[in-house]
Amino acid sequence: MKWVGAPYSWRVTTVETQSSEQTGPPEPPDSDGVLGRRYRALTLGIVSVVLLIAFEASAVNTAMPVAGRALDGLSLYAFAFSGYFTASLLSMVVSGEWCDRKGPLAPLFTGIAAFAAGLVISGSAQNMWTFIGGRAVQGLGGGLVIVALYVIVGRAYPERLRPSVMASFSAAWVLPVIVGPVVAGAVTEHLGWRWVFLAIPALVLLPLAVMLPALRNLPPGDRTAALDRRRIVLALAVATGAGLLQYAGQDLSPVMLVPAAVGVALLVPGVLRLLPRGTFRAARGLPAVILLRGVAAGSFIGAESFIPLMLVTERGYSATLAGLSLTGGGLTWALGSYVQSRPRLQPHRERLIRAGMLLMAAAVAGPALALAGSVPAWIVHVSWIVGGFGMGLVISSAGVLLLKLSRPEEAGSNSASLQVSDALGNIVLVGASGVLFTTLGGTTGHRGAFVAVFLAMAAVALAGVVVAGRLTPKAP
Repeated sequence: MKWVGAPYSWRVTTVETQSSEQTGPPEPPDSDGVLGRRYRALTLGIVSVVLLIAFEASAVNTAMPVAGRALDGLSLYAFAFSGYFTASLLSMVVSGEWCDRKGPLAPLFTGIAAFAAGLVISGSAQNMWTFIGGRAVQGLGGGLVIVALYVIVGRAYPERLRPSVMASFSAAWVLPVIVGPVVAGAVTEHLGWRWVFLAIPALVLLPLAVMLPALRNLPPGDRTAALDRRRIVLALAVATGAGLLQYAGQDLSPVMLVPAAVGVALLVPGVLRLLPRGTFRAARGLPAVILLRGVAAGSFIGAESFIPLMLVTERGYSATLAGLSLTGGGLTWALGSYVQSRPRLQPHRERLIRAGMLLMAAAVAGPALALAGSVPAWIVHVSWIVGGFGMGLVISSAGVLLLKLSRPEEAGSNSASLQVSDALGNIVLVGASGVLFTTLGGTTGHRGAFVAVFLAMAAVALAGVVVAGRLTPKAP
C-alpha cells in the first residue's frame, strides 16, 4: 500500500488481531524451522548478506581512527559515520516503494553493488571529503539492502518463524565482530587502512551466488501500483536537510546559521510526512515501534562511534585493541536476539524491550568512566557487553512487532519507515555527538568532550524506556 498520510490509529487496533490471517504466507503443513529444507537456502542467503554488512561495519570501526588521521580529517570524523546514514535515508524509501511494486530482488542486488562501489571509493580516497562521499555511496546501497531483507522476511516466512529469522540477523554478526577487528587491525597496521576497504568487495560474490535461486521463488510485487514519487521527494528533502544540519554543526560561526536554517526547513516537514502520523508523540502501536528504533539505534551508535577514537587517543590503545573493545557487544547482541526469539517470551515482548533500553542506558554511560585515569579501560569492554545484550533484545523485537502490525501490502513502506527512523536517529544523534565533541574541544585533546558524548547518549536511551511502554496497540 502506498502511504498517503492517513492516520495509523485505526490500523494498529485491528491489524494485531488479524495478523495471523493477513500477514505473510500461510503456516506450512510441516514443522520446518528456518534451516529446514523448505527455508534453508533463503536463510543462508540472508545470513550471507548480513555477514557482509557486519564484517564491513566491524572493519571500518577499527580502521576509522587511523583513516581520519591519515586524511587529516578528525574534525570531520562524525561525518564518516553520519554520511552513511544520511544517504541511506533516501535509498530506504526508494527501496520500500521498489519492493512493494516489483518485489525485493532488484533493490537487494542493486544495493549490494552500490555498497561494494562505495567501499572502493573510500579505500582510494585522497582526502576526507572523498572518503565521506564513498561512505555515502555505501549508505545508498545499505539502505536498499536492509529494507529488501525485511520485505523478504515478511513475504517468505510464516509469523512463527520471524523471531528466529531476526535472531539469525544478529547471529550473523558473531563471526565478524570476533574476526573483523583482528583482521582489520592487522591489515591497518601492516598493509595500510586502505586495504580494509578495498578487500571487502570481494565478499560480494558469496551472497549474490547464494541468494538468487531462493529469491526467484518469491511472489512478485504489485506491478500495477504506481510509484509514490511524493515519498521519494520527501526522503530527498529529509536527506538534504540532515546533511546541511551536519555541515552547519561542524562550524558554529554565524555564517553557518544559513545552511542550518535551510536544513531545518527541509528536514522537519519532510520527516513529519514521511513517518507514520503520531511517531514523534509515541502514539501507541506502530508509531511508537518506529520511534523506539530510532532512539535505540541513534543513542547506541552515537556513543559507539567515539569509543575506538577515545581508546586510541586517550588510553593509548592500538587500532586492533580499540576495535576489539566492541567485540563483546557484538556477541551479546546475538545472544539478546536469540533470547527474544524464545516462544515462551513472546507474550512479554514489551517488557523485554523496556529491559533492553535500561541496559543500554547504563552501558552507554559506562565508557565515560574510562576517562578517569584511576578506572581501568576494561570498563568499556564490560559496558559494551551489557549494551549489546540490550540492543539484541530491542532491535530484533521491534522488527518482529513491525511485521506483526503490518499488512502484506504495507510491508515495504512500513519497513522503510522503520529503517528511516533508524537512519534518522543515527544521523541526528551521531551528528549531535560530533557537535558536542568539536565544541568542547575533543579535537584538541579535551577529555570532557568524550564524557559529554557518552552521558548525552545515555540520557537519550533513558527516554527510550518511556517509549517502550507504548508499543502495544489499544484494544479495539
